[in-house]
Amino acid sequence: MNKLQGFEFWKITLKGARYVVAPMVDQSELAWRLLSRRHGAQVCYTPMLHAQVFVRDGNYRRENLYAEVCAEDRPLIAQFCANDPEMFIKAALLAQDYCDAIDLNLGCPQMIAKRGHYGAFLQEEWSLLEKMVSLANDKISVPITCKIRVFPEIEKTVQYAKMLEKAGCQLLTVHGRTKEQKGAMTGVASWEHITAVRKAVSIPVFANGNIQHLSDVQRCMEETGVQGVMSAEGNLHNPALFEGHSPPVWEMAEEYLEVVRQYPCSLSFVRAHLFKLWHHTLQIHTDLREELAKVRTLEGMAELNAQLKRRCQEEMARQEAGEDHGSLPFPHWICQPYVRPAPKGPGSENGQPGSQPKAVCVKRALADADAPPEYLSRNKQKKKARNPNKNFSMEQKPKYIKCEQCGNPKGSKCVFNLCRGCCKKAAFKATADCPGEPFHQCAVPHPLPPDNLHP
Repeated sequence: MNKLQGFEFWKITLKGARYVVAPMVDQSELAWRLLSRRHGAQVCYTPMLHAQVFVRDGNYRRENLYAEVCAEDRPLIAQFCANDPEMFIKAALLAQDYCDAIDLNLGCPQMIAKRGHYGAFLQEEWSLLEKMVSLANDKISVPITCKIRVFPEIEKTVQYAKMLEKAGCQLLTVHGRTKEQKGAMTGVASWEHITAVRKAVSIPVFANGNIQHLSDVQRCMEETGVQGVMSAEGNLHNPALFEGHSPPVWEMAEEYLEVVRQYPCSLSFVRAHLFKLWHHTLQIHTDLREELAKVRTLEGMAELNAQLKRRCQEEMARQEAGEDHGSLPFPHWICQPYVRPAPKGPGSENGQPGSQPKAVCVKRALADADAPPEYLSRNKQKKKARNPNKNFSMEQKPKYIKCEQCGNPKGSKCVFNLCRGCCKKAAFKATADCPGEPFHQCAVPHPLPPDNLHP
């Protein structure tokens, strides 16, 4: 298949892009991508798409890719998570006409990726990954790219990258953290790993990690020699990062809300973006945090932004020259990164041991009905506050007989020992009604149509 590869793909299709917006679940939707492009981003990724769901669900395809086609939103790379080569190829074939490349997510470190067996939790299965990338490179009409996390060992990371390149990967994004570096243990990304990968492969490399300001972008490219730099958290807190500009938070919010009016998206996405943009200001104006959590319309969010703007401008008028901003480099109403507290104990930076010994995690004892509040989780404490009679004792919870087919609770009157859904199917296939489930009486025996009559 005749398609651009490696550096030709980067130079021609991606137009030599250096400033890249990362794939972010529920955060890199079309409206945010357009906002970022208007402020310096040169290539964007879709949010991570689930290959299996993308193949089977037409609505999912429309909502996450097909309905978001926009000439201004190119070049665009569609990212998928997958662990089955055939399913990945099917999803890629359905998406290839709507993007400039297909990316395989090998970097997600979250628990949902562990349960679903994808993302960074595939990084030890080299034969599977080699097959997935090779098949995609052979069968789809656009280049295949990969986004990875590093191993603690530099040499193993280099061999991993070379394996993906040999399989057919045309561009590699390297997040300089291991899959264990997340949440409170995020720590600092290793540019040393990224540099080693860049020197070892013959395809373009994007770097990801430690990007908070435009100066970080420039320093990263100088130190690692990568072709481009990807930002996720930094972009969410300041979408003008790639311009080297730090505007007031309300300006970015106003512009984003205007884009959303033109290209609508889920209100939950908008709310999440405003929480990020307003992060530092909401530490001061805590009542606005509560209001933002409750607002249910775009107009309501715009009014909150106007209210935040008025309050901040009043503060600006009262502020004296040279006034201290606390731990922040700028006043709280200026777009700026959120710096996570450094992790304590082992793994504080790039897997290097810290000065404090690692604390032993002791699980709470299971709470019974009369357990004091300190033995309940925060969520359970909230439920207890709303309903003092709430009982969390596992022993006193009712035991349900499971459906023999799917494991859901059995219908209380089903003679087949099935749940309502399985009972309905069984009644139809067996051409026999279930006396205990009267809503199935409409399932009068009918012969199933021949397979060739199905659309």
